[in-house]
Amino acid sequence: MAGRDGSRLADAAFAAAIALHGRMRMNLGPTLVAAHAMSDALGAGKKLLVFGNGGSAADAQHLSAELVGRFQKERAAMPAIALTTDSSILTSVANDYSFKQVFARQLEALGQPGDVALGISTSGESPNVLAALQVARAKGLKTIALTGRDGGSVGAAADIHVNVPDQSTARVQEVHRTILHVICEVIEESL
Repeated sequence: MAGRDGSRLADAAFAAAIALHGRMRMNLGPTLVAAHAMSDALGAGKKLLVFGNGGSAADAQHLSAELVGRFQKERAAMPAIALTTDSSILTSVANDYSFKQVFARQLEALGQPGDVALGISTSGESPNVLAALQVARAKGLKTIALTGRDGGSVGAAADIHVNVPDQSTARVQEVHRTILHVICEVIEESL
């Protein structure tokens, strides 16, 4: 029964998550640069456009909800849009163009110079996140990538790159959530 209780696996998962959080804590610079870029844009009346796939789509929605609603403080709503939520847009663009264009097309429609485009990719190689960051940069948006592994082409395409250097998608996603909460806290304190 010792193998079925999962305690060794659970302990290893917590240890790995704690260690990765610790490594990121020692390198807060990119996270703070990203938070201040978002705060500056929101303070200037610009909006945040967030996108990713799978768990990163959920993180995009979570961040947008924290900013439109509230994180920890009562304050004015902030304009943040998750480009992952409109199933009609996602499916029509995927069908009529390609899945690679589902976020890029929305950025073409919604992005304005001075807005911030935040692409989230645990692999750093999501073709649709990369395409969206390229469109955003061409339109004059500030681009931020939140990645895992070595950051890949997604990280290289952004003005600001926040990388969680680990191979485990689960551990990267756990740290991404902490980073996004730190960003929310910095934004609320700044504004």
